Amino acid sequence: MQRLNDFFILLHQYLGGHHWFVFLLLGTGVFFTLYLGFPQIRYFRHALRIVRGKYDRKGDKGDTSHFQALATALSGTVGTGNIAGVALAVHLGGPAALFWMLVTAFLGMCTKFVEVTLSHKYRDFDEKGMVTGGPMYFMKKRLNISLKNGKQIKTGYWLGGFFAMATILSSFGTGSLPQINSISNSLFATFGLNHMVTGAILSLLLALIIIGGIKRIAKVTATLVPFMAVIYFLGAIAVILYNYQQIIPSFLSIFSDLFTGTAAVGGFLGAGFAFAFNNGVNRGLFSNEAGQGSAPIAHAAAKAHEPVSEGMVAILEPFIDTTIICFLTGLVLLSSGVWNEKLPNQFQKTDIEMLAGSYDNGDEADVKLLEGHLDNSSRLALFNGKLTIEEGDIAEPVSILHARSLAEDVKVFKNGVPYSGEMMIEKGRVTQTESDISFSGNSLVHSAPLTTAAFTRSFLGDYGKYIVAIGLLLFAFSTAIAWSYYGDRAVTYLVGARYVMLYRIIFVAGFFVASFTDTTIIWNLSLLTVTFMAVPNLIGLLLLHREVKGSIRDYWSGFRDEHPLKGR
Repeated sequence: MQRLNDFFILLHQYLGGHHWFVFLLLGTGVFFTLYLGFPQIRYFRHALRIVRGKYDRKGDKGDTSHFQALATALSGTVGTGNIAGVALAVHLGGPAALFWMLVTAFLGMCTKFVEVTLSHKYRDFDEKGMVTGGPMYFMKKRLNISLKNGKQIKTGYWLGGFFAMATILSSFGTGSLPQINSISNSLFATFGLNHMVTGAILSLLLALIIIGGIKRIAKVTATLVPFMAVIYFLGAIAVILYNYQQIIPSFLSIFSDLFTGTAAVGGFLGAGFAFAFNNGVNRGLFSNEAGQGSAPIAHAAAKAHEPVSEGMVAILEPFIDTTIICFLTGLVLLSSGVWNEKLPNQFQKTDIEMLAGSYDNGDEADVKLLEGHLDNSSRLALFNGKLTIEEGDIAEPVSILHARSLAEDVKVFKNGVPYSGEMMIEKGRVTQTESDISFSGNSLVHSAPLTTAAFTRSFLGDYGKYIVAIGLLLFAFSTAIAWSYYGDRAVTYLVGARYVMLYRIIFVAGFFVASFTDTTIIWNLSLLTVTFMAVPNLIGLLLLHREVKGSIRDYWSGFRDEHPLKGR
């Protein structure tokens, strides 16, 4: 598992974690924002009117209403990215990462408008009469290369096939595996509920919902999304108001180190500009999925006579998902102060790295060395060989890095009892395979546990963790529901609707298994699947930029003819 995790990390460094991907993602958003004249601002009010059904027509083809399509797409984006993903971004890049998440959201509003417009325009209907759409269909129909002799090279067909395969993979890497993993970890930490019990119950419930297809999914998400958003919003406001003295300093911290990176503070060992930038953009994409091409699959099912109108509805998604919910989570983390505090926790073995020698978090020289080691500008000597453990204490002079922090008060346990014996360490990594051996101590935490800790820093006290547990349960579970639909539409594109049921069975099975699988590996897998979807989708959008502008012009021309007194 460790080797697999290291392989995922290595791939991510050259794909989604590399500068070229960040520039492709943000560059596409910048290009369309300028090319189309800031549609995320100009069309925002009009989008609200469309969602309310003000311009609906009887007889419009589709499976869902505008609101149901928006709710389904939001259920796919409002998930662990809003609770665990924001915490991971701040954990990795410091407060500045939150700013880059917001920039990604603003540009993503325009990107999502474009991708939804094209996907709705070129949607199809399967052999059962259900809508099937998404970027693979505009690729298939518009990205083939025409030759002078009248023949075509079916580049769009194969590009759409690659996207569909990536969507199926991402339905597990983004929509299923990290969602249930975060749920089971949160419920275990909060209520002590066994991971497998959580997985079994929710897998059964998931199966009952997704077997009913998009119409049942839309009904569930249209009820679930508003309810879960209100609960989470109220809990976040409670934390922020309780720590009101830190509101202004929290705002300032987001911008103060924007172009320099965040210096070491507390247990946080520092992060440079590039690290904060990359992680802010990547977690922003994981949260709102703008440019990934997933949400257009849900929006393609909406009843609308004009694809541009559904594209406008999609403008609201990144705004709700990232600008509101993610930003609230970020303020909770910063104002509560937990983001740079070392907290008692059980270590993930894949997150442990052992250094030869002793380092002190209070020594400025040591902190500089550790910071260089973490950002790969310099490397410290790793411990190799046998590690002697006596009554839970490590005998050798080693320093343990866990969650990008120098761990303190480390204890080793076997079946809950202090462990005595020897353990092999290879290049700083634990090679012990026994699942009953665990490491505990004080270190930084990330993802859902960090947000959970932050929500306890209010007048609600420990009851605050229940808001995170319930919010995470609803957010993540609704995400899995939506992604099951994305995956089954991709299966329909590749092999037809007859294999959708087989996919749903495998999806539910994977959902159950992930409830008791290592979190770190799942997060690193999800980073890869996001990239595999986003790259072909973004390239397709850029190639069809003129068509998008023409569609918008035609929409407003027809709209003014039909509603001569209405403005934008």
